[in-house]
Amino acid sequence: MIRIHPAALAPKALLLAAALAAFSPAIVQAQAVDEAQRKAIEGVVRDYLMKNPEVILEAIEALQQREKTAEAERAQKALVDNKAALFQNPADPAIGNALGDVTVVEFFDYQCGYCKAVMADTQRLVKDDPKLRFVFKEFPILGPASVVAARAALAAKAQGKYLEVHNALMGHRGQLDEDTIYRLAKSAGADVEKLKKDMDSPEVMKVIATNQQLAEQLGIRGTPGFIIGDALVPGAIKLDEMKRLVGAARKG
Repeated sequence: MIRIHPAALAPKALLLAAALAAFSPAIVQAQAVDEAQRKAIEGVVRDYLMKNPEVILEAIEALQQREKTAEAERAQKALVDNKAALFQNPADPAIGNALGDVTVVEFFDYQCGYCKAVMADTQRLVKDDPKLRFVFKEFPILGPASVVAARAALAAKAQGKYLEVHNALMGHRGQLDEDTIYRLAKSAGADVEKLKKDMDSPEVMKVIATNQQLAEQLGIRGTPGFIIGDALVPGAIKLDEMKRLVGAARKG
């Protein structure tokens, strides 16, 4: 049962009552009912709602469930329509088995605490499963520093240093700024001067823009967001759940 705070319920209840009141005249007019009969019908509707307020809650819950189902259906369609961009974009960094039978995609931000928290589990997932492929989707949504970090990591790919820079940025504790990002990139073995030039390349900017567009179509509004096989999983999950979803994708 979904619990709704009374303060949140009040405006929704008023909207529902208003909708019912607005709907009644339409029926009345269609049946050529006079003004007195219209008011009588409105009165019956109002009295019923006053005596049975739980109906309003049930209607709101039904609407929420309908919206949730519709959103899931839209996301599933977007996943099917964008499979190539999600799983086979050569510009996306990837690790694991290039010919793996299951692909895991992660949308993440370098300043996301939840992304950092699941990092060890995602690494373990890849290490434990020789048939798995893992794709990194840079999705910087937590401020300008996140965008700089994503651009730096993608630029490091041209030097063969993406994973090293990614791990350094993801392993950092605390807020990021440009100086910290470049320091971490240098500690990971990247040529920072070349990195700065490559960060502004159209290719790097296109990867980020494509990921943002994909996330919008899939309804991914936060990080991390995972796609495991055909399953869209918003939010952080534990290693056991990751393995279960990989197993389900493999069977499916």
